Amino acid sequence: MSTCATTSRELAEPVAGTAATARTWLLVEQTGPWGAQALTDSHLDPRTGRALEAAADGTGVRVALIRRPGRHPDCHALPHRRIFLAHTAPGRTWVRTTTVTDPNALLRLDFAALGAGEHGGIWDPYDGEPLVLVCTNGKRDRCCALLGRPLAAELAADGAEAWEVTHIGGHRFSPTLFVLPYGYAYGRATAYLVKDAVEAAHDGRITLDHCRGRSTWDRPAQAADLAVRELIREERADALDVIRTDAVRAEPVRADGPAPGSRTLAGSCLGWTVSVAHSDGRTWRVTVEQRADGAPAPASCGAPLGPPARMAVTSITAVTGAILPTWPSPPVHALV
Repeated sequence: MSTCATTSRELAEPVAGTAATARTWLLVEQTGPWGAQALTDSHLDPRTGRALEAAADGTGVRVALIRRPGRHPDCHALPHRRIFLAHTAPGRTWVRTTTVTDPNALLRLDFAALGAGEHGGIWDPYDGEPLVLVCTNGKRDRCCALLGRPLAAELAADGAEAWEVTHIGGHRFSPTLFVLPYGYAYGRATAYLVKDAVEAAHDGRITLDHCRGRSTWDRPAQAADLAVRELIREERADALDVIRTDAVRAEPVRADGPAPGSRTLAGSCLGWTVSVAHSDGRTWRVTVEQRADGAPAPASCGAPLGPPARMAVTSITAVTGAILPTWPSPPVHALV
């Protein structure tokens, strides 16, 4: 059976720069089945789901449903729901947790403050093992269920603090997940890779293998962060921060490369200059372009074929403090 994940894997599509964007995650336990739009299509009252979506809109907070791996009885009553709040910005990460009996209580949260990284002492600090959130919503895309649910179950059986989560984008990179507190996402994950990622997060590090990016930033910044990390081999989670992202004009992408005289265009591109800073004072200017010149592939199962938009890191220039030369090649590509 051909799936979007199979096609993506066969085409060796890169995963860098494809993570869902969320400075702060609000994770709400909800057992039972999930629909494609889980916040309004599950046993959570759809009025509550819509109200949470509206309250989080534009604040930097992303709301998702979670449940423990395994069988999910079709039980409407849930006396106590586990809740996690997690802020992912470098140097300011935190995770808070509580249980609630009425999810409508979450509507009293100050979403703007939470998106800015201010929890105000709410609830209890979470001091357990790193949280692993595996996308498993088969109603959104069958690859998430076929590949994500067995991985989540295996991780839980091995003792990881694993949860299933409704939707984090990138179906074709299934099984896909993210790890808190730092918010780095991974695609085409295996239990062995997740074990490494959890051990790294426990020590304040990340692993770059199959990394999609940090949810704190938008996708150009995710791609820039990972490219600098690859360049200097930096694994400490909070060693790098994105301090500025500026949109710039980029030239159209030529189908046959940059050869003069070619007039065939495979797609237009947008561009950004991203400033990445190291905690030791070094900074880099990273040039990122959005391109759509790859092999046609479905973005999800059942979707039409099309060239996936991707982020292409075209240069890294040391600005201050770094002794490394300007980085010319090979480019690091990332899909949107």
